Amino acid sequence: MVSTVSNDDPAPDNQRRLYALMVLMKVADDRLSKGIGTGEFMCVYWPSRGQEAIAAAMGVTLRPDDQLVTTYRGLHDLIGKGVPLEEIYGEMMGRTVGASRGKGGSMHIANPDNGVMLSTGIVGAGPPVAVGLAMAAKRKGIDRVTVVSFGDGATNTGSFHEAANMAAVWDLPLVFVCQNNLYAEMTPTVDTMKVEHVADRAAGYGIPGVRVDGNDPLAVTSALEEALDRARGGDGPTLIECVTFRFRGHYFGDRMPYIPKDQLAVAMAADPVPRFRDHLAEAGICTEDELDRIDNDAATTVETALRAVMAADSPLVDELERDVYATPIRYPV
Repeated sequence: MVSTVSNDDPAPDNQRRLYALMVLMKVADDRLSKGIGTGEFMCVYWPSRGQEAIAAAMGVTLRPDDQLVTTYRGLHDLIGKGVPLEEIYGEMMGRTVGASRGKGGSMHIANPDNGVMLSTGIVGAGPPVAVGLAMAAKRKGIDRVTVVSFGDGATNTGSFHEAANMAAVWDLPLVFVCQNNLYAEMTPTVDTMKVEHVADRAAGYGIPGVRVDGNDPLAVTSALEEALDRARGGDGPTLIECVTFRFRGHYFGDRMPYIPKDQLAVAMAADPVPRFRDHLAEAGICTEDELDRIDNDAATTVETALRAVMAADSPLVDELERDVYATPIRYPV
């Protein structure tokens, strides 16, 4: 069974914030699926539906100046870190309102103003970049933590292991967050690892490895808070394995023949969004009216962003040579 972390639950306001983020992530993903499926618009994306609790917990626990490196399956991570939905959708649909003026595409969304330094389309490419960001913070004496988010498949790449080793040796302020949705593209995790759990790999580098229920935002929040405190205190990195499930295919249009129907049904029955809504109602943190209002606000936010994106222009040809190179920095010889 997946272990939980036994700390006090977050304050009611933070729990409401967790739910609001989870709902926005869910609605944003659902709306993309609906729009592409009906032919309303066209874009490429890798669904994150079902993994909302992890990204919401990062959204609540990370400071605005903390940095995040994520992947192409990062819609929920971007929302959690505060990237405006208009910029996310705009980049996905190749419009000038996108985070990179519509020229980076859905795999490469970044927003440094909100601490999102990279979304990478290469499996396992994020951890080494995160090591560099964390090293910069340590060398400059900045009270800043870098979090790198990746899937279970990335932990089978050499880049992950090299990054984990370097972060451990140098005691970097870095948190590795594995969103283990049990499938690396189309391959079950059980077919790609001899170790039972991803978190077990932390022992090889002498760092803590924590395994939590990735569908429980309170458990993920608790694990993240402890790891962030450890990093800020100079005690080095932590590997957190958040066990979850993705409800849609590796990419939109993937019919998922490799996932047993009964496994998917069990996972969807444990959908983290309604599950957390029930918790808030049963704990007396929110009334049903308050929860409905949060749901409606999320739907309004998504539709407003989508309308703005659809009304925006696509990049013109003269954009081809813009933003290709950074302004040169001339160092003294």
